Amino acid sequence: MAIQQNDIERRHASARMSQIAATADTVYLAGQVATGTARGASVAEQTREILGNIDAYLAEMGTNKSRILQAQIWLSDMACFAEMNEVWDAWVDPKATPVRACVQAALASPDWKVEIMVTAAR
Repeated sequence: MAIQQNDIERRHASARMSQIAATADTVYLAGQVATGTARGASVAEQTREILGNIDAYLAEMGTNKSRILQAQIWLSDMACFAEMNEVWDAWVDPKATPVRACVQAALASPDWKVEIMVTAAR
């Protein structure tokens, strides 16, 4: 569902949250988690799924990973930092790396090992 609110567009909205919020110049994605591969999947598998979802949402809004300004990454265990980074490094545009933070956090489901949220320019 898309909701237009003056100069803000919200997509994939529920009563709680939107997966995408955008203005004329900027696209904000909600934190993305692996829903298809979560149970029993490795950090690498979950990261690949999440990055694929980010690609799809950005494309829906007419932008792409080379336009990402900021990324926030939460890991359930920092021992998996290198595993996540291996997938991230293969995916991110090396000529347009965003500012980024990565921290350890208890995620909303024990099945989730990674959550990634990005902001991109259109």
